[in-house]
Amino acid sequence: MPKPLFITLIVALPIVIGGLTQNPFVFFLTAVLVALANPTVRALRRARYFRSQEFLDLRGAVSDIVAEHNEVVAYVSEIRATGAFEIGSSTSAQHAHLSTFQNTSAWNYTRDRNAVVYAPQVHNASLQVVRNASQEPIKYLMKHFQIRTQPQTLATVQRVADDIARLEAAIGNVRSRELEIATKVDPPEFIMKYYADEFWSQIGATLNPIEIPYPHYKFLYVSAGGNSSQEAPIRLDSPTLEVLAETLAEKIRWTQSAAGQRALMTARLRSEIQRRDHHTCRYCGVSVATEPNLLLEVDHITPLSRGGLSVPENLQTLCWRCNRRKGAKLVVQ
Repeated sequence: MPKPLFITLIVALPIVIGGLTQNPFVFFLTAVLVALANPTVRALRRARYFRSQEFLDLRGAVSDIVAEHNEVVAYVSEIRATGAFEIGSSTSAQHAHLSTFQNTSAWNYTRDRNAVVYAPQVHNASLQVVRNASQEPIKYLMKHFQIRTQPQTLATVQRVADDIARLEAAIGNVRSRELEIATKVDPPEFIMKYYADEFWSQIGATLNPIEIPYPHYKFLYVSAGGNSSQEAPIRLDSPTLEVLAETLAEKIRWTQSAAGQRALMTARLRSEIQRRDHHTCRYCGVSVATEPNLLLEVDHITPLSRGGLSVPENLQTLCWRCNRRKGAKLVVQ
């Protein structure tokens, strides 16, 4: 029992007992609350709930939803395992390991500058560069993390953006399914508070522990004495990746052609393709009209690896199952 609750009960109990002859209902209510707060009583209630026919019936009723939920969780793991989410790297201090460093400061010294971990995703810079990067993140990201303005780089950014968008959609779909399962079963509040893991285990649902592996980059300044530092972190989520792709396309001058203007797989383009296809899989015909929690994805008919473009006529809406089965195959219709 939490200490504040225990202390409150100890203080309140004599008062309640003293007034028992005048208000027995208050004493009875207090006794019930004390009993319910007892871990042993709570454990007995837990065991009774999970053995109850009501819970067993509800578990059976949501078995189909749970099965599909687990399949989507496995699909999320697939995307995460097969994706490569790094785009560029910084060369600052890339050879720092070839030397040693000693700080001999003796006055008012608070931090060792050498304690900074040098990594390809961290650019050690002057204070002015860090401040500029916070104002113009895309410009400085491209300049200091070796993101070259060439078609191959744009293709890499598009691929990462597509993987990130698929993960965002899939993980969001998993969470909505978990909410639907919990809503249908509607367990007692104390079950979700104290026994949530056991609840999902009893239901048979595999929880999704995977977070979206957004590429993170950082501009870092540490003063010479190590007394102060500032940083400008940049997370390449879907909106940032789209701006980066658009910037690259402009620099490469792809946007001077009609095809180039539509060559980027943006969130808006994905939405337009799904709306055009009436939110229906063009392979198996399943749609959100019949399955509200359906996970839909936008697929390249001719894969990018085989010269396909991100233009509407080369894009189609598929459910996640059909898209996974298709992979990078070139389907002749």
